[in-house]
Amino acid sequence: MQAWQVHEIGEPREAMRLTETERPTPGAGQVLLRVRAAGVNFPDALLCRGQYQIRPPLPFTPGVEICGETADGRRVIATPALPYGGFAEYALADAAALLPAPDALDDAEAAVLHIGYQTGWFGLHRRARLQAGETLLVHAAAGGVGSAAVQLGKAAGATVIGVVGGADKAAVARELGCDVVVDRRAEDVVAAVKQATGGRGADVVYDPVGGDAYTQSAKTVAFEGRIVVVGFASGTVPSPALNHALVKNYSVLGLHWGLYNTKNPELVRHCHEQLTGLAARGVIRPLVSARVPQEEAAAAVQRVADGVTTGRIAVVPTPRNGAAA
Repeated sequence: MQAWQVHEIGEPREAMRLTETERPTPGAGQVLLRVRAAGVNFPDALLCRGQYQIRPPLPFTPGVEICGETADGRRVIATPALPYGGFAEYALADAAALLPAPDALDDAEAAVLHIGYQTGWFGLHRRARLQAGETLLVHAAAGGVGSAAVQLGKAAGATVIGVVGGADKAAVARELGCDVVVDRRAEDVVAAVKQATGGRGADVVYDPVGGDAYTQSAKTVAFEGRIVVVGFASGTVPSPALNHALVKNYSVLGLHWGLYNTKNPELVRHCHEQLTGLAARGVIRPLVSARVPQEEAAAAVQRVADGVTTGRIAVVPTPRNGAAA
């Protein structure tokens, strides 16, 4: 089979190499899946750079979420078991963690539903307890993680303010349903959010960026507001001033979605049921900005690493002779 492999740590465009290799053999409790589509995520770039919290042995295949097909023809979504990730014709996954792919979504959309939307659901509902009528501020609102949070915030009945970088991304954020869009390259984010909220600030801030975005979050969060720390796409991990949280009376909430797979897998399945229902009603639909062939996977991961994408990119392998599951 064809698979992208990382033999040396580095930037995705240099570290990833498309090779011919043997299909992986499932271990205990695992299943072999034919990859129908694989979502490109920022963690894939971190894996290539050796900066992710999980460091699989070399060589490994990145690709942390897929829509796959079982040997008996079931369409499922899964988080592949590294080192046999999703940028390949076949991947391994834990059989107990497989989830049915929603009928309302095609392969690419189903592949990118998993991590981004589960992270958004857990961040907004489990951690921040977002309520209808509250104001939600989403950083990087046109990106993969941010776009999911925007849709989920609107589905929950919140007023959504999206922060983006550039006019093109501002247009995407408006199409996603943001009530207010702030272009950080052309506007003062703090002033714009204060103006949009009558000086009160946002009840919930969803921050996958870190760095300067977190500083803005602390300045724009409302009384009894909640800042959900999702990631650090900026590359800078902030150091929150806890005296500021005390004086202003807000909460800083961390979210590591992957822990729920081991700490509370039943809740992961419950979340998937909620997302499947929202997709069936057309309330949410992953924004797949590009579907690329297997040969372009490394370039796609690099684009995500460079922060130049909107929505999500999905890698869609072309089945070859003998490649059926």
